[in-house]
Amino acid sequence: MPNLVMEYADPVAERVNVPGLLEDLHQTLLSCGLFEDNSVKSRSYPCHTWLVGPEGDLKTFIHIELRMLSGRSAEQKRELSRRLMAILEQHASEINSLTVDIRDMDRECFLKATH
Repeated sequence: MPNLVMEYADPVAERVNVPGLLEDLHQTLLSCGLFEDNSVKSRSYPCHTWLVGPEGDLKTFIHIELRMLSGRSAEQKRELSRRLMAILEQHASEINSLTVDIRDMDRECFLKATH
């Protein structure tokens, strides 16, 4: 049940193939061996307004948040984080800030309905 959400500053789309980057990130999740293929979800959103620090002057960023059900080891999460960052750096090395944040979702509180 992983959900990859890529948020990026508007100017990123002028310099990075965002659909291609998202596809490569998605394929990384599919091939990592930690998830059932049909449960992997990836999406991206441009950020139109942002501020960083006292000057609010960070020009470009891409932030990935990966939420997944709890139960993976710290090493599995570190390795996945490294793999996602490698894809980011491959596609977007000229972007000012690249970040990956992996978060566990509580299995006992997560609900899902499909129709």
